[in-house]
Amino acid sequence: MSDHAKLDFSELVESYYTPLYRFAYSLAKNEHEASDLTQQTFVIYAQKGDSLRDASKIKSWLFTTLYREFLRLRRRAAHVTPQENEILEVEAPPVEPGIARALDSQSALEALEQVDEAYRAPLTLFYLKDLSYKEIAASLDIPIGTVMSRLSRGKAQLKTILLSRAAS
Repeated sequence: MSDHAKLDFSELVESYYTPLYRFAYSLAKNEHEASDLTQQTFVIYAQKGDSLRDASKIKSWLFTTLYREFLRLRRRAAHVTPQENEILEVEAPPVEPGIARALDSQSALEALEQVDEAYRAPLTLFYLKDLSYKEIAASLDIPIGTVMSRLSRGKAQLKTILLSRAAS
């Protein structure tokens, strides 16, 4: 989408739903919560998107909004009882067997889920969403130096996780 300004709401959803959902799933590790986060991001855009001055920053704005909504839900979830949590949990879909690439991808995603949350978000945005350092910094509301540091530490942690998996 080279001209974001001409996107109407349905085109915006069509263009960004899948990448936002994947980012939400990588954060939440839960299909239901990822769906809710993605939908809530578009609800917030529908309410506040008109205030976005630079239409070229829609992608960054959407990822930032989703990440902030995830953090808000995490803070709120700290007050949820275990019984409510059991009701809300939904199992992740099974991985299709027999496809080596899919298994490798699934293994990498599972390893990514084990990376500390502070490093997981920048890694996901960089590798899975192809955001630049600048876009990641804007999305997560952190300095570019912090993005580079978290990516470096996250890669090291991911490498350690993958090597320990390979050894066992």
